[in-house]
Amino acid sequence: MHRLLSALGRVFKTYVGWKRLGIVASILIIGFAITSLIRTLKGVDHNVILTALTDKSPAQIGLAALCVIGAFCTLTFYDFFALRTIGKLHVPYRIAALSAFSSYVIGHNLGATVFTGGAIRFRIYSDYGLSAIDVAKICFISGLTFWLGNLFVLGIGMIWHPAAASAMDLLPDRVNQLIGLACLAGIAAYFVWLASGKKRRELGQNGWKVVLPSAKLTLVQVLIGVVDLGFCALAMYLLMPSEPYIDYVSLAVVFILATLLGFASHAPGSLGVFDAAMLVALPMFAREDIIATLLIYRVLYFLLPFGIAISIMGLRELWLSVVKPWQEKRAAHGDPLTATAPVRQVAQHSQKR
Repeated sequence: MHRLLSALGRVFKTYVGWKRLGIVASILIIGFAITSLIRTLKGVDHNVILTALTDKSPAQIGLAALCVIGAFCTLTFYDFFALRTIGKLHVPYRIAALSAFSSYVIGHNLGATVFTGGAIRFRIYSDYGLSAIDVAKICFISGLTFWLGNLFVLGIGMIWHPAAASAMDLLPDRVNQLIGLACLAGIAAYFVWLASGKKRRELGQNGWKVVLPSAKLTLVQVLIGVVDLGFCALAMYLLMPSEPYIDYVSLAVVFILATLLGFASHAPGSLGVFDAAMLVALPMFAREDIIATLLIYRVLYFLLPFGIAISIMGLRELWLSVVKPWQEKRAAHGDPLTATAPVRQVAQHSQKR
């Protein structure tokens, strides 16, 4: 049996591989989502969607926008926590916030977040002496924060409201409760493993080695992921139609499952996948109402932050590539207009004397 499993493992690595398997899985998820979305959208009245959009009060949209801002503020601590974990204490919070926000928003909107987000992080952190391996560690720890938070909330939600998950995965309530228990048991086992000793918390070898946070710090890590996810789910909840009633936890379970499917698909902005999952899992609502809710959420969480992130990165590149070199060149030639304020003050003081 051991030889057979070894042979199958070699065949899998040679002819399939995890990368190809991931690509196939992404294509299947996107294909299934698009098919479901087309089927669900048949017969939808566009005029009803416009009416549903106008029914959203400014207070609803404003509160949802505040929740989105809270989510992105919490998101900045993903990178800040990761930087402290790998010992890069010289990188200030503002740079961690810029990197976390820009890499997540641009990477998630363009798709293939691992590559696009990683490239943006490297562009920012390289100015502070971080290597590609350091950026890879940051991506790993940030991803771990995301998954710990999601699994924790999902586990509690599937135990508490298994029917909400059943609407999407079509599994019996008991099975979903067992899945929820498995999520929490996995996190508990991870904490036990972390508490067993520092040496066991080391992952990797040679040049690539990262020491995972201690059990106490991992509690903070989980909290960051939970608060981020809580804000996102609350933004969606505030935009939902008032009738029929749905409680926050049930919506959060559906929201997390839809989000995870979107991430697994690697589709730009989870477009089609996230939307189809929400429509399928919430059949009690009118399709036009859900579409209106999803449109507003996409504007608040995807489109506006994407425009802001692109603008920030564009202005930063303009400053680093054009303005700053020009100022340094003018200052090197003794141009008083480009000299710093302290230098000008010293020169003026000397002239007075």
